[in-house]
Amino acid sequence: VQLQASGGGLVQSGGSLTLSCAASGFSLENYVMSWFRQAPGKAREGVSCISSNGNTTYYSDSVKGRFTISRDNAKNTVSLQMHNLKPEDTAVYYCNARWSPQYDYWGQGTLVTVSS
Repeated sequence: VQLQASGGGLVQSGGSLTLSCAASGFSLENYVMSWFRQAPGKAREGVSCISSNGNTTYYSDSVKGRFTISRDNAKNTVSLQMHNLKPEDTAVYYCNARWSPQYDYWGQGTLVTVSS
């Protein structure tokens, strides 16, 4: 069972990145998928999540209108499109798959750095 996050990198303020999270060893179709981030010296925070069927999404106030979460259950992936990036978006981004407290998996994180 593994979640592999990718797509992070260095981008200038106002730029865009798309993060991807691929699952292996299990099917994502029954899981709520989320993206969290942790900036240096700060606690991990929830950024966005999407229901198992993709019909319901949530965004934190800090990213609403700039980030878009999506999922492709056939490809076993979830993505986070990030636009108009700001220096305060700099963080390690983690994907999470959760079905129940027992079935709760984390990816290894991908670093996003936004320069001003």
